[in-house]
Amino acid sequence: MSARMFASPLFLGFDHLEQMIERAAKNAADGYPPYNIEQIGSTGLRITLAVAGFDMDDLQIVQEDNQLIIRGKQAEDAPGRVFLHRGIAARQFQRTFVLAEGIEVKNAWLDNGLLHIDLVRPQPESRVRTIEIRKNAGNGIK
Repeated sequence: MSARMFASPLFLGFDHLEQMIERAAKNAADGYPPYNIEQIGSTGLRITLAVAGFDMDDLQIVQEDNQLIIRGKQAEDAPGRVFLHRGIAARQFQRTFVLAEGIEVKNAWLDNGLLHIDLVRPQPESRVRTIEIRKNAGNGIK
């Protein structure tokens, strides 16, 4: 049994984050298609996937809550094609990236077998709030 990352009582409400990390770790085991992640400026990220052989119609990008899901499925081969050797992968794939809160997909484009997806990460705002302490507030729930 593995130790839980956020098992400390000082981490409150991080259950969903732990689940996202576990999902991402499972997804990282499959290396197809290969990809790069680049820092673009101070707030930008770019994911580049090597999708040689896939056309724009074969690819789909979906953002579901805090997950970016890229799927690829090539059309069936034309009838009558006979391969003497087939070394170019023609399999479908699904690559999932877990996004931090607030990250948005800016745009995506396909160029020379590379699928580029630009993301924007907003700068976090500092939040400071002073909590009033009252005398004899009972259980504090009102």
